[in-house]
Amino acid sequence: MSYSNYPSSTSPNQPAGQPKDNRKLIYGILIAALVGTWGYIIYDKNKSGEKINQLTTQYTAADSSRSAVEAEYNDALSRMDSLTGSNTKLTGDLAARKNEIDSLKSSIKSELSKKNGDLRKAHNMIAELNGKITDLLAQVEQLKQENQTLTVANTDLTNQRDTLTVQKARVQQTLDTTEAQRAHIQDVGSTLHASNINIAAIDIKGSGKEKVTTTAKRADVFRISFDLDENRIAPSGSKDLYVCVTGPDGHPITIPANGSGTFQSRDEGEKVFTNKVTVQYEQGKRMPVSFDWKPESGKYQTGNYKIEIYQNGYKIGEGTKALKKGGLFS
Repeated sequence: MSYSNYPSSTSPNQPAGQPKDNRKLIYGILIAALVGTWGYIIYDKNKSGEKINQLTTQYTAADSSRSAVEAEYNDALSRMDSLTGSNTKLTGDLAARKNEIDSLKSSIKSELSKKNGDLRKAHNMIAELNGKITDLLAQVEQLKQENQTLTVANTDLTNQRDTLTVQKARVQQTLDTTEAQRAHIQDVGSTLHASNINIAAIDIKGSGKEKVTTTAKRADVFRISFDLDENRIAPSGSKDLYVCVTGPDGHPITIPANGSGTFQSRDEGEKVFTNKVTVQYEQGKRMPVSFDWKPESGKYQTGNYKIEIYQNGYKIGEGTKALKKGGLFS
């Protein structure tokens, strides 16, 4: 009897002649395929997650860069607002620079509004914008300082002008006063003066012969004579002399038929004149004047007659003449 160490190709419980069972093999293959599929899915998911993370990181970085650029741009705008917000009126070269800045702002805003805008380009333009704003602010500040200096200078000039105006007014007032005084002195100085005043009562005979008398009933005319003294201020020309005669009764004598009237004297106001005499005076020379006057009735009262002579509103001379009542042999 012999023994073998090799197993028998048939199971002791398997009946001879039945088919072999492969389910275990199939299950094993299916399990292996399933495990492999899940492994691939897990691997692919890990790869997708890494890619998503990578894209997220890139997007975050890009978004951060855009935010940084936008923040930089907003800072530039804030600086510009500090200039325009001060109501500073820009003219000339400054206005041209402001226009350049506005154009650059529009370009930056356009670049940032693009979905795939060039942030580097926008950054460079913002740097240029900041440079232009800095220059403009510096120039505006310089102009403000210069304007303050000019304002101070203008204030000083205004004060000086006001002082000069006050001084000018005082000087003008002094000049006006001096001119008024000068005119007054000239006016007074140009007034003529009468000297050597003589009043004679003349008796005119039938033959025409004249004789001086002191008797009222024999007097035909008063002959008034005087000299106008030389005056180097009074201009040559026509001069009006007003003769005022006051009778013995104290009343002024007026002769309307001979042109009596009134004139304005400097010291006594309106005054009645008896007769007006016009002479042609020559500057700087003595001039004798003589004229006759007689009452309208041709008759004289006894008593004292007062005769005053006025020129330029001032009294330039006066005299009296007394006529007495005639006696039997007058």
